[in-house]
Amino acid sequence: MTDSDTLLLGLIGDNIARSRAPVLHRLAGAQNGIAVQYDRLVPRDLGEDFEQVFDRCAAGGYRGINVTYPYKERVTARLRVDDPLVQAMGACNTVIFEPDGPRGFNTDFSGFIAAYERVRGKAPTGPVLMIGTGGVGRAVAFGLARLGAPELRLVDRDLAKAEALAEALREAAPEMKVVTGTDATALAAGAGGLVNCTPVGMVGYEGTPLPRAAMAGAVWAFDAVYTPVDTQFLTDAGAEGLDIISGWELFFYQGVHAWAHFAGLPLDEPALRAALQAEDAA
Repeated sequence: MTDSDTLLLGLIGDNIARSRAPVLHRLAGAQNGIAVQYDRLVPRDLGEDFEQVFDRCAAGGYRGINVTYPYKERVTARLRVDDPLVQAMGACNTVIFEPDGPRGFNTDFSGFIAAYERVRGKAPTGPVLMIGTGGVGRAVAFGLARLGAPELRLVDRDLAKAEALAEALREAAPEMKVVTGTDATALAAGAGGLVNCTPVGMVGYEGTPLPRAAMAGAVWAFDAVYTPVDTQFLTDAGAEGLDIISGWELFFYQGVHAWAHFAGLPLDEPALRAALQAEDAA
């Protein structure tokens, strides 16, 4: 519990010990003169299932919560979701507790769009190769649909998972061509954008999901991994002259957008960016 002058927030997920979300929201609160308590809530550590933790947050004075792996799809059935693309996505990462019930948003979706536009403005995406069709992949894929990507090539070792996402995209964005496969290199030729939504490149999962030779001719690359920021995938893409969009940008903007839902208060984004980067470097 917390006093009435403190904004109570939380994150429900597994393996969230290293999440920087508590720092981002504490700094956002400090900009506005608000104390923020942002709790990491791991169901198995609490001896509860997801639904029990969620219900405790709803009844326990939390203004809102973020939801991460593996609960983004599970939570959505319990929420009112207004954005039709987020409805079609079937995954939410931000929940606001309102008197008439909880509302759901996906700020990975909106955060990816903001990250793309920060680097590339209104430049068209061109055909996009996206490797990995899990939770963040779903958000990025629908973000690409919102950005007007003419073609999306979905690659996953689990072809059925890629096909399920493809079907949802075809229904929600029929103007976008969607193809699926299991071989990233085979589908890379002619792609303007290259996207990694797998854990490959993360600390402990070193490597790259696409060889540098397959990047020739592409224009931009995004990696959802942000620990480290400079993954081999992005380093190779930079060496090939591509525009680089780091996973840190997605982390930053999904947090900024979540804060807008949680608090409805303005942020000095450059100052928040600088403060976060300073804490990360400390």
